[in-house]
Amino acid sequence: MARFKLAVLISGRGSNLQSLIDACADPAYPAEIALVVSNIPDVLGLERAKKAGIPTAVLSHKNFNDRESFEDALDAIIREAEPDLVCLAGFMRILTEGFVRRWPDRLINIHPSLLPAFRGLHTHERVLEAGARFAGCTIHFVRPAMDDGPIIVQAAVPVHAGDDADSLAARVLAEEHKIYPLAVRLIAEGRARVENERVIVDAATPPPGALINPAPGETA
Repeated sequence: MARFKLAVLISGRGSNLQSLIDACADPAYPAEIALVVSNIPDVLGLERAKKAGIPTAVLSHKNFNDRESFEDALDAIIREAEPDLVCLAGFMRILTEGFVRRWPDRLINIHPSLLPAFRGLHTHERVLEAGARFAGCTIHFVRPAMDDGPIIVQAAVPVHAGDDADSLAARVLAEEHKIYPLAVRLIAEGRARVENERVIVDAATPPPGALINPAPGETA
């Protein structure tokens, strides 16, 4: 059976790309990466892809007069790889509605918060400023609005009393590396589908119990 083909878009170090590379290295995993595209040259993520033998392309947005012409070229490069799914993995460009509409329910993104809370940038600083007890990350299907769309998988982590933005980001990132391959697996296996702008996951099992922060034993 043919494996599900991915195109992964990056702008930097590609740590979430690496999590997908590692998952795809398992012959039992139902997906493979057909192409990695970066809008910035010479980033670490490109080296990760080349080391894994994955075709890469660089398309600098600075070489285009407007967002639409950049996206036309980006779309053409992606379509040459004939992917089943396009994965945004630290791709630091806001995509227009026109681009998003070309990939209906075939374009996913990762965001370092428990959406719909804390959309946008400086997520971890804002979580700490708000005094939130939990942070986390979300994989979702992309919609034209920023950090919006049906949620596929989320992971939650507790905020610690001594956290700064860096320590919280590291804890969230570790979970990002788990849930991106999981989300791709669910889609590739046909277990995750969008119905009425919600994702239905077949045979989904919720985690047992509840998370409480601070833990009850710590309040006395």
